[in-house]
Amino acid sequence: MVGMVADGMTAEEILADFPDLEAEDIAEALHYAAEAVRERELPLRHPA
Repeated sequence: MVGMVADGMTAEEILADFPDLEAEDIAEALHYAAEAVRERELPLRHPA
């Protein structure tokens, strides 16, 4: 679901594709992803 949002899908499009989901499910998935990366140190890429 996070990948779908990152690819530009709107919540309405996701909900239309997955009728068993609710808007709160999308919000919870995004919160979970944010927490998962919050504690990690992500390396920055240096320009080539």
